[in-house]
Amino acid sequence: GKNEEQSMVTPQVPSSIQMRRCGYCLVKQPMRARHCRLCQHCVRRYDHHCPWIENCVGEKNHPLFIVYLSVQLVVLLWGGHVAWSGLHFEQSWDWLQHNALLLGSFLLISIFTIVVLLLLVSHLYLISCNTTTWEFMSHHRISYLRQSELENPFDQGVLLNLWRFFC
Repeated sequence: GKNEEQSMVTPQVPSSIQMRRCGYCLVKQPMRARHCRLCQHCVRRYDHHCPWIENCVGEKNHPLFIVYLSVQLVVLLWGGHVAWSGLHFEQSWDWLQHNALLLGSFLLISIFTIVVLLLLVSHLYLISCNTTTWEFMSHHRISYLRQSELENPFDQGVLLNLWRFFC
């Protein structure tokens, strides 16, 4: 039972792939692990190093990163709503002088909202494919993906990928 369950979870990759040894930590790395040069340690299921949270996003904190992006999006949408509700448009230079800061804030919030929305959507897409940002961007350089017969050996279908990630 346990071996059968293990084989269902473990993706089928070529047997010629050897476990790598990190050139920096000298630790044996499992598949999907990578050494982050900024954090100076190896990260399991490495996704990316995020400058916003000043940390790597990997196996243990990736769901929390999605929650972080979601909360950030909600706060930006709320801030955009508050800024927009304070604007009462009139066609005069006097109005623009008194509301320039509020209008600039609304435009800046709108730009940040678009950036965070795009980040959240792209991460949700990658989660639904069961791939990481690093694997998506460097597919041609990663040995276990380059030598695999499948395009993505970790993909188990959208619903199962989402279930395993969030649950």
